[in-house]
Amino acid sequence: MKKHIFLLIIFLTLLAFWHHGFLHPSYPSSRPIPADTAPPPAARILLVPLDGRPPCRQFVINAGKIANYDIIVPPSELQDYYSQPGDTKGLQDWLRQEIRGSHAVILSIDQMLFGGLLAAREKEVSPEDIRGLLSFLRELHAEHPHIPIYAFSILPRLTPQDTIDGYEERKDLIAYSRLIGRQAAGLSVDAEEIETLAARIPPKSMQKYLSHFSDNEKLNEQLSLLAADGVFRRLILGQDDGEEYSIPNIEKQHLRSFLQKHGISEQQVFLAHGADEIALTLLAEIKCRETGFIPRIHVEYNDSKTAGDIMPYMAIPTGAMVEEKLRMLGADTADTPDTADFTLFVSTTDYRQDTLKSRESSVQRLTALANAHAPTAIVDLSRHFTSDETLLPLLLRKDVPLNAFIAYAGWNTVSNSIGTALAQAILFSSSKEQAKTKEALLATCRQNLTFLHNRYLEDSFYLKDIIDKINASLKKEGYINTADLDLEHNYQWATAMLQDAMKQKLAAYKESKAFRTPFVVQAPAGSVKLRVRDIRIDTGFPWPRTFEIDLQSTITLELLDE
Repeated sequence: MKKHIFLLIIFLTLLAFWHHGFLHPSYPSSRPIPADTAPPPAARILLVPLDGRPPCRQFVINAGKIANYDIIVPPSELQDYYSQPGDTKGLQDWLRQEIRGSHAVILSIDQMLFGGLLAAREKEVSPEDIRGLLSFLRELHAEHPHIPIYAFSILPRLTPQDTIDGYEERKDLIAYSRLIGRQAAGLSVDAEEIETLAARIPPKSMQKYLSHFSDNEKLNEQLSLLAADGVFRRLILGQDDGEEYSIPNIEKQHLRSFLQKHGISEQQVFLAHGADEIALTLLAEIKCRETGFIPRIHVEYNDSKTAGDIMPYMAIPTGAMVEEKLRMLGADTADTPDTADFTLFVSTTDYRQDTLKSRESSVQRLTALANAHAPTAIVDLSRHFTSDETLLPLLLRKDVPLNAFIAYAGWNTVSNSIGTALAQAILFSSSKEQAKTKEALLATCRQNLTFLHNRYLEDSFYLKDIIDKINASLKKEGYINTADLDLEHNYQWATAMLQDAMKQKLAAYKESKAFRTPFVVQAPAGSVKLRVRDIRIDTGFPWPRTFEIDLQSTITLELLDE
């Protein structure tokens, strides 16, 4: 009995040592970096987000901290909430009150005019509403001419509005749009099939669908003229959930011709793909303009096929998307990692195209970049949105030091992920170069590592694993529509499942060598060797659906002596 008690004491003592880190790699000369050492914000930037989802709102707030910006957003009662549009008149009043003393404004036209992206897909506004918004924007600029306004507007997607009901009717409209898109591109199409589809679609639905694009085209023409007049420092016209051939692409070509006709440059109005990530892109542009930082980026792909591959919800190949994002940000390309500010490593794997085998070579390449202290941003995408096609699980198993990377994204489409990873990497690289003291550098590192871990936890752990388990559990109990949860019943249950699953994933992650391995950050203010000692998270569903999560994390960071 005494022997058992003695062994139990030994076991409990070892367990205590383990939890206090003594059995992990020991760094006696390490010291924690206090969380309250960050300098006061250098600038105040107003953001009217595309909608209230975290990628459009919270990502920008968190990324702003990397650059020491204080991102100010409208109060929640003025913003949209899921299917409830935002208060467009209230947003105008808020802007008038808050703009004074701001460094810049990032402005979603869809939020200001319709009350958010979802509302813009369904809601019809009057010509008077449009004229009222245009007049307000002119007045705002005239009253504060030295505060730049960066605006963005989103072209409608291919999918018909929800108010056009009926499965067959919607399917016919999508097929019609694709054929008309191919015809407009000069490709051979079956004219009889177009006529058959047009005859089957009710005239009212056809008119509603087509006018959605023509009305949006007229709006974006007027916004472009505001940019030409200097009301906007820059306007981005994004494309939501595109395809290679469709009516939205016809609108885009019309707008391109309009810009050329009026001599409006890309620096004034930029036609882009994507939607949710555009505010982040504009934040990175603001930082580059302020500091004169022109990022030099070396691009690598996981496979020779990747650059030419068109991924889901995209209208152009992946390589063309990378080139578009670099051009939008005014970035230069570099031939090697040694001559670049950072490397952008883009992986898009597809088991049907036999590109999974590229994961091994990708991991070897990323390991080499991490060991060489070469700053690297990773875009980690899967055609079928599964973890088996992504790099992060393999990087974990191979003990690759994940904290050594400067950005990661893999949460949705190619445009969203490339835009997010580039924005984070540029904000960090520019801020790191501008840091004049080691304290400022450490504050930048802390914020970037916080953003980085949020992406690992959400883009991989949640979106490639946990979400499927939660959805399966809900459906097993009869809750079929996971995109519209009951706030009083299954929403609470889903939230409990989310928090428990994320807690388990995080606990396993924190015990991995990939997490615990120290890493080096090199900067003009000096090189520092760091280790992330711990992460604590708080998570839930921002909207009553499982498609995205609200994730806030707090890291414990240590500075190690060389």
